[in-house]
Amino acid sequence: MIGTKEFGHRKTFEHSAWHLETRRGYASDREDPGYAEFLANGTAPCDLDSEWCVNIRRQTQDGKYVGRVRVVDSPPTEGQLFLLSYARCSAATGEDVRNLWREDAERLRMPAQDFWLFDSRLVAVLRFDDKDTFQDVEIITEPAEVLRYR
Repeated sequence: MIGTKEFGHRKTFEHSAWHLETRRGYASDREDPGYAEFLANGTAPCDLDSEWCVNIRRQTQDGKYVGRVRVVDSPPTEGQLFLLSYARCSAATGEDVRNLWREDAERLRMPAQDFWLFDSRLVAVLRFDDKDTFQDVEIITEPAEVLRYR
């Protein structure tokens, strides 16, 4: 396992990074000042000069693929609405952001936990507590397990 600090510093990959988001909300979003702004005006702020956006834009400009699929409830939760609004910022960095209804994800038997797949060879399963707080990451490199997530 690696902790939040170590995982948060992972900024590079060789050719691709893909993320599945399955939670109905994230404590880190609710703690962000932009979340209150979203609640007040219905639009998530977009800081394209943030460290995250600058990194993703640099990666995509270098020809790397960055994508995510967000599983969304019907109707979407408040946290999901925040992320749906924020998707325009992610897209502006070159990230391929898509959404999938939860019922479709369940029908397709997609994993029920958040994870990143880096370079089609490393899976980082993100673990959260009951209050949606990020706890740690399980790194999987065993080829048969990685294939299961792919």
